[in-house]
Amino acid sequence: MVMEIKPGDTVRLKKKHPCGSDQWQVVRVGADIGIKCLRCQRRVLLERPVFERRVKEFISRGSDTTIPGKDSLKDKEEVKK
Repeated sequence: MVMEIKPGDTVRLKKKHPCGSDQWQVVRVGADIGIKCLRCQRRVLLERPVFERRVKEFISRGSDTTIPGKDSLKDKEEVKK
């Protein structure tokens, strides 16, 4: 089963970063996962299977954002009212 990962998610990894933090924010999702250390702001790119193995827990989930310039179904319903 594929792990549900969205930009903006905050995760705790099994091992600590050399700066001492184990909390990361997801900044890029695709075949590779881009994460940013929340303490020193260092960015790291991990392959998806490696990222999924290293995740210990999700601290918070990112918002489900829509593509800029595209109307979501909810926006269209509000306009009709």
